[in-house]
Amino acid sequence: MTRSEAKIRIKKLRSLIDENRYAYHVLDKQRVSDAVDDSLKHELAQLETQFPDLITPDSPTQRVGGEPLPAFTQVRHPQPILSINDAFTFKELKDWEERNEILLGEKVKGYYGELKMDGLAIVLKYENGLFIQGATRGDGRVGEDVTQNLKTIDSIPLRLRSEQNTKVPKELYVRGEIVIEKKELERINKLQIKNKEKTFANPRNLAAGSIRQLDPKIAASRKMNFYAFEIISDLGLATHAQVHAALKNWGFKTNRLCEELNNLDAAWNYIERKQKERENLPYQIDGVVVVLNNLVQQKCLGSVGKSERWMIAFKFPAEQATTKIKNIIIQVGRTGVLTPVTILEPVRVAGTTVSRATLHNADQIKRLGIKIGDTVVIEKAGDIIPAVVSTFPQLRTGKEREFRIPKKCPVCGGDITQKETLVAHYCANPHCPAKHREGIYHFVSRAAFDIEGLGVKIIDLLYDQGLLKDAADIFTLKAEDLIGLEGFAELKANKLVHAIHNKKTIPLSRFLYSLGILHVGEETANDIAQFLASSFQLPASSTVKKFLKIVENLTIDTWSSIKDIGPVVAQSLHDYFHDKRNINLINKLFNVGVSIEIPTLTAYGLQLQGKTFVLTGTLSSLSRDEAKARIRALGGEISESVSKKTSYVIVGENPGSKFEKAKKLNVTILNESDFQKLIEK
Repeated sequence: MTRSEAKIRIKKLRSLIDENRYAYHVLDKQRVSDAVDDSLKHELAQLETQFPDLITPDSPTQRVGGEPLPAFTQVRHPQPILSINDAFTFKELKDWEERNEILLGEKVKGYYGELKMDGLAIVLKYENGLFIQGATRGDGRVGEDVTQNLKTIDSIPLRLRSEQNTKVPKELYVRGEIVIEKKELERINKLQIKNKEKTFANPRNLAAGSIRQLDPKIAASRKMNFYAFEIISDLGLATHAQVHAALKNWGFKTNRLCEELNNLDAAWNYIERKQKERENLPYQIDGVVVVLNNLVQQKCLGSVGKSERWMIAFKFPAEQATTKIKNIIIQVGRTGVLTPVTILEPVRVAGTTVSRATLHNADQIKRLGIKIGDTVVIEKAGDIIPAVVSTFPQLRTGKEREFRIPKKCPVCGGDITQKETLVAHYCANPHCPAKHREGIYHFVSRAAFDIEGLGVKIIDLLYDQGLLKDAADIFTLKAEDLIGLEGFAELKANKLVHAIHNKKTIPLSRFLYSLGILHVGEETANDIAQFLASSFQLPASSTVKKFLKIVENLTIDTWSSIKDIGPVVAQSLHDYFHDKRNINLINKLFNVGVSIEIPTLTAYGLQLQGKTFVLTGTLSSLSRDEAKARIRALGGEISESVSKKTSYVIVGENPGSKFEKAKKLNVTILNESDFQKLIEK
């Protein structure tokens, strides 16, 4: 075959293969058998091998990537990819509609219903109809370039189709979801088990794990679908339904179960129908997304915080299942608190296998009337945290056993005590190994030293290897100590040691919190730091000698004089700083290079002095910790509960009950934009 003949044949083969792809993935029609499709692709590949100069980026042969990538690069989205607020009742949907109609000054012109699929959010970019880049959502502003892996997915067109008067734009951004069906999850997990590798908890985890593989061949080996649902570019379309029609015409797979809905009652009917159909779907869904159909109204409503006003996700109730309690064991926390944990017969709940659930304390066991051997109802609160919600005493056989808090610690054999006015039981042994280990978990937690890469599993490994006896030992770790341990090669070892070294300097409030002092949470730690900074002449970067000299000499009465600290917390602080083991640990921390930064109240002025703030929901431009730090630096105070004394409630994405309480009490509510203006005055 000559080059000119091959060129014509290649063009026809590509067109035929793409027509078959479109029919199968978009129209849900299989025009040819898999064997025929494979044969056509094989012929195309042979011709392109013979004439490599005829290969184009949109050829079907380019779907399977080449060599593994060294790393993913970052991609900034053309505009923020915002989140969706949740609703759980029809009343919440009605309230949402009423708020929108007040803002619009007119009635909503219909809705569009979509399934909330359990997958991975992706943004695709096309130029002149050619697929050039695909990225994960990331933090909403910046994602990771996963183009090579996305090319392995047949339902993503490499070149847009142009038909039925749907003009291909010069530049197009499309948002959608990578979805893996339940059967594929089962198939992959069987392979993982066979290869003695970790299984995936749900299709979303598998999708994320597949798309974020540096080797595109791994992504190609897994059956994934891309469902398009939004055009980010402004193309002058009138309705969301037209968006879906345009996407389908261009060759994208859209969910055929989406519907145009005349009003909110129709939307509610759609929600109820999809909830009943949920179990029979080939993929997992956890709700329905209701969207304003009119695009002009969408644009008028815009967004608030990290969420679009014109769409809302109705979340289905948390899935429940029944199982049996095989046993109840005790976990010992960093402060010595004993927490009962149920060991369950494994059961699938909300897409994951649950085999353990926390019972918090003995009072909860008594309240629920739980016995070992009982049949109980398990619920995934928010589809995340498993909880025992009730039991069936009528199913008992007589072999069930009462659970009692042990008299001795199951870890160290120390005495168990219960302090006055407190529900929890404690291990009285100050040297209990469980306390040490849990104390290290707390020490590196996000609100404390926040050491990236040093999670529970790594701490357990280092603790069991004898490399960690206390928190200070973290800062003595060397790469050579780690290389050769399970999961540690030279690169990972150096990366962790570097991360540890970068966290040697820490604000005083976070340092105090990291120590795990009984009853001292984040806010109390901050109050103590402010007190020490304002009452004593501590240098900007303090030495242990100065710090310890102050805290060791503080009396219980002095501790009690600090804002919001009562006699119980004051006693706990006094006891902590008069315990030789604790003093030795602090000395050791400073000896290995840890230093503390003393807070200053003059960085931004004190215009928020006397004002109390409550935060609820997620902020987009800064983290909650950063927002709290700014408020404190401006002289304001943070509270975890809303009352008539609250000055402002700052509302971000997915606000909780604090938002509703603020409205009832007529407390001033600030969105993120209002808050930014307040702190920048």
